[in-house]
Amino acid sequence: MIMQHNRPMHRVAALIGATASGKTATAIALRRDHGLPIEAINLDALQIYRRLSAGTAKPDAGERAALPYHLIDCAEPTEAMNAARFAALADAAIADVHGRGAWPLLVGGTGLYLRAVLQGMAEIPQVACEVRVRLAQEWQERGQAKLHAELAAVDPAYAARTPAANRQRVLRALEVWRATGRPFSQWHQEHAQQPDRYVWLCGVLQPPEAELRARIAQRAAAMAAPLLAEVAELLSGSCGLSPQAPAMQALGYRDAVAVLRGDQPADGFAARLAHAHWLYARRQRTWFRSLDAQIRLRGDPSDIASFSTLLRTFFTQDGAALRPPRA
Repeated sequence: MIMQHNRPMHRVAALIGATASGKTATAIALRRDHGLPIEAINLDALQIYRRLSAGTAKPDAGERAALPYHLIDCAEPTEAMNAARFAALADAAIADVHGRGAWPLLVGGTGLYLRAVLQGMAEIPQVACEVRVRLAQEWQERGQAKLHAELAAVDPAYAARTPAANRQRVLRALEVWRATGRPFSQWHQEHAQQPDRYVWLCGVLQPPEAELRARIAQRAAAMAAPLLAEVAELLSGSCGLSPQAPAMQALGYRDAVAVLRGDQPADGFAARLAHAHWLYARRQRTWFRSLDAQIRLRGDPSDIASFSTLLRTFFTQDGAALRPPRA
């Protein structure tokens, strides 16, 4: 088993960071300025969807010409995407990149997907759709505070590290509890004893807080009008996408739906987007601080050069010198 982990085909690197931290530009610099034969594998939960562009900051045509990208625009907005399915798609992309002699670099900020690819997911039984639908209704009817209190009663360990406003995590933990009668955290504790799926090297991009806030505000200001136009088209008769479609529940998109329905005012939309994305970035930064990353970068040229050196050593050194970061 360990020998399999140490084969070159089982190596993968990652460049992760909060939204708007400059991950795409850094990845391009690694290939363009440092000559690394890397290909990017998208690690963003929204960029995987077709027809969602204005609110996802997908690499544009020029960026994708400078750096080959995988797992962009490969699912419909009506499709549910989860960590297990994403990991399977990523496995295929990683094998494809390795098969052509290139180096796979996961690039994005979705921590759950990163963990699924590198370490796998707990084998939780499938939850009936009825349970999930009912919990979504309860979130609207009862509110986040009461559902978080319910989670704290049945799974205090997981509730303690999950903000009440994190709809996805709260509902996921509750649906697992209701379906299996076992706390969500218990499933993960059992899985933590399993070996990693890949030998991995991870760099975390962490620009200064003030710089990140400014970038988020700038992006939100540029994003607001195109996002409203895109969502209006998606919901129109020509596209006919339901406001309840999985992709429409994402950050930014559900806010645009609320504006178009008249539930929120159009005035101040950009400011609300910036605030929501900043709160999301803070959660990402908290999650990434606990990650056993090999290098943390501010994003300046010297940091990128250091990461380049690590990547070159990682992908070219003898496999016997490598070991999974987690025993």
